[in-house]
Amino acid sequence: MKPIFKLSSTLVVAAACAGSPGTHAASVDADKYPTKPVRLIAPFVPGAGTDITARAIAQKLTERWGQQVIVDNRPGAAGTIGVELTANALPDGYTICLISASHAVNSATNPKLPYDLTRDLQAISQATSLFYVMYVNPSVPAKSVQELIAYAKTNPGKLNFGSSGTGGLQHFSGELFNYLARVNMTHVPYKGGAAVISDALAGNIQVGFGTLLSSRAHYKAGRLRPLGITASQRSSVAPELPTIAESGVPGYEVDQWYGIITSAKVPRPLVDKLAAAIAEGVKSPETAQRLAAEGSTPVGSTPAQFSAHIRSEIAKWRKLVKDAGLVLH
Repeated sequence: MKPIFKLSSTLVVAAACAGSPGTHAASVDADKYPTKPVRLIAPFVPGAGTDITARAIAQKLTERWGQQVIVDNRPGAAGTIGVELTANALPDGYTICLISASHAVNSATNPKLPYDLTRDLQAISQATSLFYVMYVNPSVPAKSVQELIAYAKTNPGKLNFGSSGTGGLQHFSGELFNYLARVNMTHVPYKGGAAVISDALAGNIQVGFGTLLSSRAHYKAGRLRPLGITASQRSSVAPELPTIAESGVPGYEVDQWYGIITSAKVPRPLVDKLAAAIAEGVKSPETAQRLAAEGSTPVGSTPAQFSAHIRSEIAKWRKLVKDAGLVLH
């Protein structure tokens, strides 16, 4: 006779899949999962922050399970394509997806998305938290956030801030700063964060928000000037940088978090098993060290915690659009 806990776990999975005709998820035993390779969709190009984080997580899951976790890069439509694939995948736990805070922004601002992030998908675990560095070209006569605000107010129309694209998190980092600091920097969208850095170095834009990995070498060399970080607290990997909130903009916080989701129809026992494995993986010393280079810190939250976080992020950015009267083109 099988141990009772194994039998009940299998039955729970089967029951959770009842009412989902056309799928085979009911045959999946959570105790034995995974029995074949798992696909981890990274909805951005190789080499991006999502890709780096996805590969770090995939490596730890592969080591833990002895089954290959394969990163599948599916870029396009601001990360929408990869998430839609996940929502429509067979709900057997073998297709999961890494999303970023930008997906919450998209959900808050784009009513035409082919999925509902909180209805068609379910949270597994927030993997990491990641801050941006707010920097300026050295030609800007500001050495602090307060000096930048003063300069912006006395020189209207002279400051442009760049982002990796309209409606993304870098864009909203600047718009939140505009709203809370009561300034009016002009948004200039680019096709990717690398182009923002290039034009900031050239002096074509004056302000930008970038990861520690993309900006640190430039500000260490004096080619850019860092003013603060978007996190709520100072970071141990860049303790010399104050937070924007403590520098005169109370309430300012932008977190470029990464987390893992899957189809809403995947049985909860599989989701819980994935969440536990992801949390253990991102909190391992070697993974934490690997991610620290870009300013990431491990989180490893529960499905319930990550679900609540996604909903609060969507509400936050939706409120900003309304309160600031933003018109997205």
